[in-house]
This record gives sequence, structure tokens and C-alpha cells, in this order.
Amino acid sequence: MNNSASARCAVVGNPIAHSLSPQIHHAFAQQLGLTVQYERILSDEDGFANLVREFFAADGHGLNITVPFKEQAFALAEQCSPRARLAGAVNTLWMDKQTLHGCNTDGEGLVYDLIRLQAHPKNKRILIIGAGGAARGVVIPLLEAGAQTIKIINRTPARASQIIEDLNKQLPQFKKHLIAGDLQDTAGQWDIVINATSAGLGTTGLAHGPIDYSPNSLAYDMVYGAKPTAFMQHAQTQGAQHTADGLGMLVEQAASSFAIWFGQRPPTNAIRQQLRAQLQA
Repeated sequence: MNNSASARCAVVGNPIAHSLSPQIHHAFAQQLGLTVQYERILSDEDGFANLVREFFAADGHGLNITVPFKEQAFALAEQCSPRARLAGAVNTLWMDKQTLHGCNTDGEGLVYDLIRLQAHPKNKRILIIGAGGAARGVVIPLLEAGAQTIKIINRTPARASQIIEDLNKQLPQFKKHLIAGDLQDTAGQWDIVINATSAGLGTTGLAHGPIDYSPNSLAYDMVYGAKPTAFMQHAQTQGAQHTADGLGMLVEQAASSFAIWFGQRPPTNAIRQQLRAQLQA
């Protein structure tokens, strides 16, 4: 999209009061010298589609979409990116030439954060725990970044297999890089292990098989908090050399949305460090 000197953007969800998106995007705009009005919008299920249409009809510039509306946003978008099509979910909407476009920037955000953590996916063996929307949103960017192998394991292995089946139809060139299994099917040595479930070992008793972490391995939890998550703590006991939570991914996926809307990808270090300090305060 073309750069804009002034723009109205927002995040839509329910609940929405907790969202850090306004703070993140205002920080991005300030760094790049742009004037952006970014707000939180609470919607109900029935009113979401009209809200989106009215926002863009009133010259809205871009929308972020969070739970529970990502699937509705996907259905509403007239043109979707391949990663959004695989995920069946959209977290970024924008209007271009009277066409509503949708993308899912979660996976790109994850890849940027992995690179920051010196865990570039290229040639890595990656184990993903969970086969919901979070996993679907990150597989394509990980493959595009050069992952050697991605294995998706899930309590219901058919859901993991379905992701691979859907991706093979869409991007068959990646077929040889993908494996599916159940939660106990952790055989192999893994460079990056990603918890893509909404809960960790300490909360719901998520019980996967023992994981053989490679030297210099990373255990990455897509959720985040003030302290290391239960998944991160457990990974350290199993031999993970490094651990990280998903705060960096949150900031990086926002930066990817910002880049779609304004044509510039903002620096992310300052706002990530600021949010980390807030969490730990």
C-alpha cells in the first residue's frame, strides 16, 4: 500500500480492552514519523461484518482482527494470501482498489522473532505441538524460510494430518518436508520446538512424549507472560538450550501488519523491551 501521512486503524475483538495493539502501533508510527489513530473496537458476532464494511466505507486504513473474529474476517475478505487460506483465518484487513484484502501475519511474525533469537528456520528440524489455528497460521512462513522438516503433533492426530493435506493441495512443493503424528510421536532430534496450543503443561496437563532437543535448540511458546511459561520450564528439564515466549511474535506480527498498510516495516526492539518491562513490573 501507499504510505500515508495520517490514517485510522484499529483492532477488533471480543474481549478487546486488554489488547496491546494500540500501544504497539502508536510506537511504530512515532518511530516512522507517521500520524496514526489506532483504537480498540469491541464487536459482537452478529455485527462484525457490518462493522468492517462501515470502517472501510468511512476511509479506515487498516484493521487487525483478534479472537473470535479471525475466521469471519477470512470469509469476508475478497482476496486472501496463501498463508491466510491455509489458516482459514485473517488477522489483517485492508482495502485496495475497492477490494477487501486479508492476510495472516502470525507466521511471519514468528519467523522474524526466531531470527532475532538466532534460530533461523533454514535447514532446521521443527516440531509443532498443536494443530489448531495457531499452528495453521505459522506453517507456510516456516517452510518459506527454509525449514528442513516440520512435524505437527496433536492429541487428535487427524487434525495434524488435515493441515498437511490442505497444505499439500495448496503448495505441493513442500510435501516432502511435512509429517504428522499424535502427542507421543516425538521421535527424532529437534532444533526448534513450538508450543502452538493455548495452554501449557502446568495448566491443562498437556502431555507430549519425551523430546530429544538438539545442541543449541530452542523451545518456543507462542503464549507469553510475566514469567517463563510451564512449557518453557518443562523444556529446560528435557534439555532445551534456549527458551522464549511469544511476546516477540506479538510485536513482529504487528510490524508485518503495519508494513502491509504503510509500506514500511518498523523497528521492533524498543517496543518489545518496553512491553517486557511492563509485564515484569
